[in-house]
Amino acid sequence: MIEPEPHEPSISRQCQLLDVSRSSFYYEPQPIDPEELELMRLIDEQYLKTPFYGSRSMALHFRRQGRRVNRKRIQRLMRLMGIEALYPKPHTSRPHPEHRIYPYLLRELAIDQANHVWAADITYVPMPRGYMYLVAVMDWFSRKVLSWRLSNTLESDFCVEALQEALHRYGRPEIFNTDQGAQFTSTAFTQVLKDHNITISMDGRGRCQDNIFIERLWWTIKHYYLYLHAFYSGAELHHGLNDWIGFYNEERGHSSLDGRTPDEVYYGRPHPFAEAA
Repeated sequence: MIEPEPHEPSISRQCQLLDVSRSSFYYEPQPIDPEELELMRLIDEQYLKTPFYGSRSMALHFRRQGRRVNRKRIQRLMRLMGIEALYPKPHTSRPHPEHRIYPYLLRELAIDQANHVWAADITYVPMPRGYMYLVAVMDWFSRKVLSWRLSNTLESDFCVEALQEALHRYGRPEIFNTDQGAQFTSTAFTQVLKDHNITISMDGRGRCQDNIFIERLWWTIKHYYLYLHAFYSGAELHHGLNDWIGFYNEERGHSSLDGRTPDEVYYGRPHPFAEAA
């Protein structure tokens, strides 16, 4: 798909033309023991079921299954995966001065049109010989995935790229909601929102319901696609996700959307069975 040999256009330009993050192009399997990768996959699956499990509960869960794991190992792997238990916790430290935390603005807000509220989140993607991270930007009203990017690190650049693509393709929302992760509180990310006069909203720390629609997206994409396939390169994963997200937006009806697809709701198309009814 992308030619690595030195020629024109550059690798950077090829990635831009194909909507591929450079970090996903340079993906190489992480040198991790297969046993560790298997445990990370199991943690990921359990986390989707019980996002309130911290390292202590997760370790207990695996020990009850007969796996010999200790809490410190689980803590280390959860940090590597970029996940933590979702439950209210006291604020024990102040954020960095350059990483301002914004208030949550969606509680009891009536969201009744596309581009009123967008949201973004990151999830861990297990692979047979490593792992990657996936970020998605979603329209809250229609559940449409507006853009997404893959990365082999948790740096903020792939999140910024996804945000910029969504803004370029779909205009701007009134409000943009994220969690308090370092990628979204970074100056690089929030400055793009400010430059477009978008109001910034952030989940309360540990509040699992504040960004619930993207959490549901992760459950769906993992159980109905990612866990059923093996991807041995970033290019394979990117190609597969591109097809599946296209299916999700254009063909998969949602019960919460009265059977319509995200695209039908986003673009205001009538229900396909409206005339027959």
